Amino acid sequence: MALSKDRLEQLIGRSRDIIVATDRKGNVVYYNDGASRILGYKPDEIMGDFVGRVYPSVEEARRVMSAMRDEGHGGRDIVENFQTTFTSKTGEEIPVAISGTLLRDEDGAVDGTIGFAKDLREILRKDQLATLGEVAVGLSHEINNPLAVILNQTELLEKDVERLAGDADCSVETERIDAMRREIGRIAEILERLSQMVQTDVYETVEYVGPARMIDLRKKYEAGDGQHLAGLRILVVDDDMGIQRTLKEILEADGCAVETAGDGVVALERINAGHLDLVLTDVVMPRMDGYELYQAIRRDHPQLAVLMMTAFHYDRDHVIKRSRLEGLEGVIFKKPVDPKRLREVIKDTVGKGGQTGETG
Repeated sequence: MALSKDRLEQLIGRSRDIIVATDRKGNVVYYNDGASRILGYKPDEIMGDFVGRVYPSVEEARRVMSAMRDEGHGGRDIVENFQTTFTSKTGEEIPVAISGTLLRDEDGAVDGTIGFAKDLREILRKDQLATLGEVAVGLSHEINNPLAVILNQTELLEKDVERLAGDADCSVETERIDAMRREIGRIAEILERLSQMVQTDVYETVEYVGPARMIDLRKKYEAGDGQHLAGLRILVVDDDMGIQRTLKEILEADGCAVETAGDGVVALERINAGHLDLVLTDVVMPRMDGYELYQAIRRDHPQLAVLMMTAFHYDRDHVIKRSRLEGLEGVIFKKPVDPKRLREVIKDTVGKGGQTGETG
């Protein structure tokens, strides 16, 4: 079936690509719906204006015109998939590929141009993601091997510290080793997230500096039995910023309002400043350890539930033992934090209305 001129104009007009025609002076005489959608100009804002308005500079418009006259870009009077840049009404620079031709009158004189431009942003984004995917796979492979070695050496180092220390207190050294182990785990999680992005082609970005953004590689915690924790006001006390951040993410995913503190002194300021349902505190901390913090809470806020956590599977400084003698029963080890177990212990601790809900 032959297309009528009117039907052909309708199809061109509705094309999702940019289609622009000019007269011999370079002024716009045709501008389709696709051009309006991508560039942002309405037809009455661009018709009759010099076509250089949609380019970042007059020089770039002239470069495209020169390419049309050069036989090296598809033939005489033609360009095919010639890459250039358009500028939208908002000032955004849009990479495009133009296929166009010079229009000549019966005497062979240039009478105008018509160009079909393809928006390349999505194509370039996919090419970039494919390249990043290859980089991510190689990066994961190259980093995972030395990570395994570091983790194994960390385990050996911890055994040596315990052996050399004998009966002496080595809780600080072991805490540092455990912090190293946690950070190794974080690196492994980041590499896993990279692999997931490569496989699913799905990623999120977060603000970085000013208008710049970066890919969000943080671990995503799924809300579990969140209806039992939603609305709880919890203070997380730990001198390890990584632990603070991780616990905050886990608990906020369940609808909790979470504050943080780096030691017992700051924690008491937070406690005195507002109403809380639970304090989740570390054992070994500078300035004021978990036992001293628990004593202060028990004295000044006896109804406030307290849950103590430690990186160790035994009570090196007898902090937990001393606290339990004072009435504490809620303990959870954080090596590493198990979100499901954390929820259960918090629910049990708060549910009993005080320092209860022991787990080991």
